[in-house]
Amino acid sequence: MALELGLDTFGDVTFDETGALRPHARVLRDVVEEAVLADELGLDFIGVGEHHRADFAVSAPEVVLATIAGRTSRIHLGSAVTVLSSDDPIRVFERFSTLDAVSGGRAEVILGRGSFTESFPLFGYRLEDYEVLFEEKLELFAALLEGGPVSWSGTIRPPLTGSVVYPPVEHGRLRAWVGVGGSPESVVRAARYGLPLVLAIIGGEPLRFAPLAQLHARALEQLGSPPQPVAAHCPGYVATTDERARDEFFPHYAAMHERIGRERGWPPLTRAQFEHGAGPDGALFVGSPGTVAAKIARVAAGLGLARFDLKYSAGPLPHEQLLTCIDLYAREVAPLVREQLAAA
Repeated sequence: MALELGLDTFGDVTFDETGALRPHARVLRDVVEEAVLADELGLDFIGVGEHHRADFAVSAPEVVLATIAGRTSRIHLGSAVTVLSSDDPIRVFERFSTLDAVSGGRAEVILGRGSFTESFPLFGYRLEDYEVLFEEKLELFAALLEGGPVSWSGTIRPPLTGSVVYPPVEHGRLRAWVGVGGSPESVVRAARYGLPLVLAIIGGEPLRFAPLAQLHARALEQLGSPPQPVAAHCPGYVATTDERARDEFFPHYAAMHERIGRERGWPPLTRAQFEHGAGPDGALFVGSPGTVAAKIARVAAGLGLARFDLKYSAGPLPHEQLLTCIDLYAREVAPLVREQLAAA
């Protein structure tokens, strides 16, 4: 099966042509335009993240994805990720089954715990319940994926007895993934529910995630479940040359890193650290089309990926540069990746 190539964005709030931050509403419209371009150029997937903070514009990805659905014809549409711990599994299923209906079967949902916790106090959840919330809600969501009446009981909500959720998925089953950041326990949990896996690779050597992909396959086999695909989500940026890509991407990526780092106690990112991350063994897929394609092909083969998603937005990196990146990724990187994998 050919490797699918997709894009992910969190709707990072970007600079305009004057260097001022664009309003959130404008950024949301820009995300739609970026997805439309990706569809026109033949990319396979667009993932839209969920956040509830000032530096990311998207808090309701399903609404953005539904808008994209109305302006596209073939690209698959998903979350990146849906923070299931602080949401209601039934409402999540209803929103994505609705998106699947209006898009003609193109909806996907990537379920995760998220890397930020703002949604917990915002929606009235306790961080002390972090683990049990995700475990029980994923269990309920997995039951909903089977279709038909659902009976379920747990500790976080009243039980369900023969409940039916609408609208049902029109054809087959809603495509649902579990996004993980590197925890073997999370990988085994995804396998326990027979769900495919998205590896969020945002630091370190990408091929060090190979044991997790292997663990997923082994756990599925031991549980008697059929094989499931593995995808990767990785930050990156494509420009005409390596030097240009790195010079354009670094200041915005570093600004995002510093902003989040102030909250988490990280030191500022140095240019040397960035260059290492953008090198052959790093997690940043930044460079010319040839450089990025070679790195994707190597990582896809090493991890046995079914899909690679480039997280192309980074801090206030301007919309116009994001469009250029998407264009190069689709027109030049994608064919090179497929040629290299076919020749391997």
